[in-house]
Amino acid sequence: MSHKLTGASQTTMAASHIFRILFANQGKVYEIYVRKVRHGELFGFIEVEELVFGSRSTVVVDPAEERIKTEFEGVKRVFLPLHSVLRIDEVSKQGTSKITALEGGANVAHFPTPTYPPGGPGPSR
Repeated sequence: MSHKLTGASQTTMAASHIFRILFANQGKVYEIYVRKVRHGELFGFIEVEELVFGSRSTVVVDPAEERIKTEFEGVKRVFLPLHSVLRIDEVSKQGTSKITALEGGANVAHFPTPTYPPGGPGPSR
C-alpha cells in the first residue's frame, strides 16, 4: 500500500526550503542539509533528496564537511530509519554539514525499537 503526500504536505517540499536533518549512525551524529523530505515508500523510513553542501568556490575548505560530502558523493536519495532520526528542522539558510561523536559514549549499544508499541496501531496480525 503506497501513501502519497497531498495538498499542504506537498508544499513543504518546495525547492526553496532547506531542512537540517540530524540522525544517528554507527555511534555518530550526522547533520545534513537537504531540499526535500518525505516519508519513504519503504515502511519505517524517511526519504531525503537533494543534499546541499557548501560551495567549492570558497578558499577555505572545511575538513568536516568534506568528509561527509565524500561519504554521500553520488547519492541521489537517502532512506533513514525512523528510529535513527533525531531531529528535522526547516531552516532559513544552510549551515555546515558535519559528523560528530554521539554523546553518551560508544560503549552503549541501542536495540532496535518497534515503530508501533505492542497493541498499538500497526499492521494486523
